[in-house]
Amino acid sequence: MPIQTLNPYTNTVEKTFEPASAQEIETTLHHADNAFRAWRTTSFAHRAALMQRAGDELAGNQDHYARIISLEMGKPLNQSRGEINKCALVCHYYAQHAEEFLQDEDIQTSAVRSFISYEPMGTILAVMPWNFPFWQVFRFAAPALMAGNVGLLKHASNVPQCALAIQEVFEKAGFPKGCFQSLLIGSREVEQLIKDERVKAVTLTGSEGAGANVASVAGAQIKKTVLELGGSDAFIVLADADVEAVAQKAASARLINTGQSCIAAKRFILEKPIAEAFMAAFSKNMQEKRTGNPLEDEDIDYGPLARVDLAQELTEQVERSVAAGAKLYLKGGQPDPDSALFHPAILTDIKPGNPAYEEEFFGPVALVFVAEDAEDAVRIANDSPFGLGGSIWTRDIQRGQELARQVESGAVFVNAIVASDPALPFGGVKKSGYGRELSYLGIREFVNQKTIWVSNPQE
Repeated sequence: MPIQTLNPYTNTVEKTFEPASAQEIETTLHHADNAFRAWRTTSFAHRAALMQRAGDELAGNQDHYARIISLEMGKPLNQSRGEINKCALVCHYYAQHAEEFLQDEDIQTSAVRSFISYEPMGTILAVMPWNFPFWQVFRFAAPALMAGNVGLLKHASNVPQCALAIQEVFEKAGFPKGCFQSLLIGSREVEQLIKDERVKAVTLTGSEGAGANVASVAGAQIKKTVLELGGSDAFIVLADADVEAVAQKAASARLINTGQSCIAAKRFILEKPIAEAFMAAFSKNMQEKRTGNPLEDEDIDYGPLARVDLAQELTEQVERSVAAGAKLYLKGGQPDPDSALFHPAILTDIKPGNPAYEEEFFGPVALVFVAEDAEDAVRIANDSPFGLGGSIWTRDIQRGQELARQVESGAVFVNAIVASDPALPFGGVKKSGYGRELSYLGIREFVNQKTIWVSNPQE
């Protein structure tokens, strides 16, 4: 795939970039290695001052950076601003808390002193996707750099200006040369980067296939990986829920980032007594959502998908699912096979073995299931290869918490749409990946958790 900015709303190429040469890749690795040797010795106070400035740069120029996101992947401008503000938040969060999270941890033993020291590893390679082109990067970069590591970004080929702008943020904040660098390269060059001895670990957010490939190469090199992969989040509605209010939330949850989010609600599991009423309200809310030009219309709910081929793939998934017995409750879909636009759709009557039962639908297609009772709803939720997030909607908060413990996923929200927060760990189970980002757990993924034992000298 060429490295280029292709406006998904107009389907026009705005700018094309030459991939980095072998010599440019070598130079980038050299700068990263040199930067780490000095950066690892800096104080938390020094790192925090720079990271605070990075957050301030984002917050102070949110419209500039938001427009790059909207141009390259079609996110409505108001949502792009929200993404930039969230990036500023994570920078400020780790500037404030990194030292606390990585302070020496004393452990009581027979030694005079024994403790765990958290020490940086080196250059961390980040292979990142296009759907949240700033947020996915900053939620890795802020903790990694605050821990004393340096970052090397291989971004998706359709968001090169986002990749370069992120490097610019860190440069403007005053981070030393080589602390964070973006490499404009294709996927084929990733394997050699992972094999390079100067790269110490890899984090990837992306598809199941991409995660398997990266983990395989890294595993052969005995290098740690953190993988945040696909999701098919369950949105469980119990019979006691406020149907009208929850149906509004359901439409919003499905259309997060035009449905192009790993934690967007995708499978709507309804207790039978409220299924019919909920479907009517849900369909109405989905149809009322507005679309338009992401860069011009501030009052839209969703934009085009990020590329025409992604809309075509989603159309093909829907067609295969219908051919296998699923029914289109709300047709939606592509108005034009050569357009990235995809209107919201709803599929029902989905049985095991159907593509809609097994696959992730990365776009505004809702998959609806009817459960006999709450226990059956949890069973359906868990009958999935994915386990990233999920939500439960009920007036009985205690019951909701009990059921949340039974859902197999990295996060479950009771009476709220699934979201990420810098203070809480983010990641999945099963084919949604492993490892955690954010919180104190995220900053400890890419450090050497070293045991240090101290005894008195022998007399």
